[in-house]
Amino acid sequence: MDSIRSAREIVTRLLARPDEILLEVGAGGELLVARMRVIIAALLLLLPLVNALGGGRVQETLIGLAGAVFVNAFAQVWLQLARRRRRYRWLSFATAAFDVSATTLLLGILATTHLAAALNSMIVWCCYLLAILLTALRSDGRTTVFAGLLALLQYATLNAVVFASVTSPEQLISSDYGAVTASGQAQRMVLLAIVTVITAAVVYRTQRLVELSGTDGLTRLPNRSWLMHRMPRLLEVAEEDGGSLSLALIDLDHFRRINDEAGHHAGDRAIRHVVDVLRSMAEPGEWLLRLGSEEFALVMPQPVGTSWERVDSIRRMLAQHPFDPERGNMEPLRITFSAGIASCPNDGNDLSRLLSRADQRLKMAKREGRNRVIARDG
Repeated sequence: MDSIRSAREIVTRLLARPDEILLEVGAGGELLVARMRVIIAALLLLLPLVNALGGGRVQETLIGLAGAVFVNAFAQVWLQLARRRRRYRWLSFATAAFDVSATTLLLGILATTHLAAALNSMIVWCCYLLAILLTALRSDGRTTVFAGLLALLQYATLNAVVFASVTSPEQLISSDYGAVTASGQAQRMVLLAIVTVITAAVVYRTQRLVELSGTDGLTRLPNRSWLMHRMPRLLEVAEEDGGSLSLALIDLDHFRRINDEAGHHAGDRAIRHVVDVLRSMAEPGEWLLRLGSEEFALVMPQPVGTSWERVDSIRRMLAQHPFDPERGNMEPLRITFSAGIASCPNDGNDLSRLLSRADQRLKMAKREGRNRVIARDG
């Protein structure tokens, strides 16, 4: 039962939409795949030449050349689209479908020269495996499962069409490609399924590692790694749309006294208490992160004035909800925070500048007595 439950959990995770860090990593993977596709497509141009020099049939050489030119043309298109990171959400599915379908198309064209070539061309068939394996770089289990199922469906359909077209057993025998057998084709289908499962396992493992690296263990909030990966894209979108984006650095006031007076276990519960309050106040489109022990960040798609009002209202709400340490006769503890806000484009267009300005204003808030929010200098 445990193994079945674990398998269901893995499948559920693989088919779920990746989080923001994985989407950003996947966008980089898509660009890497696009660049690799260009290189592989260029190398494919050598295959017709090798076939011709090796005494291959002229018709097969021409088919291989036409297929290589076709793949090269589309490889350039996919590369240009992949350079616009995360602009096209459908891109990974489209390129995976292209890689698989181009293989099926080439096998189908080979069938016009000899039926055995369509099912026993090992070099072309291995392109299915490459198409599935390359999805691992996208860090999206949905793409891997999609590519694997599409390859199985298309190759099974090709088998059905070829076997249905056979009028005599001699048509499935070739001096170049050997004899086509049903058992041999079934084994290839099994290999496609195995490669899909292995690739999906690699993707799942990558997702788990990235999730652990980008998530705070205590609160399950995104952490600094998430901020470093995701913030540049958020700033890019804000600049393209002519919008504003604000970053608030939040530091709990005198938090060490809770650990000193009530113990570290109570300190952990206090952090979760703060997170619960902050989450209850968060609005759609805002991102709450935990950067350190008592340090948080709030990313808001709003100008600095509106952001100041949001953070200050959260500050007042937190002060109105004391933390109960549940230890001895200790009274509920009032928790407050100090915050500094920086906004794009007023304070800069990159994460480094925003962090620096927000940190300066956070320090100013502490110097001026804490329990306050500062969004402007002076």
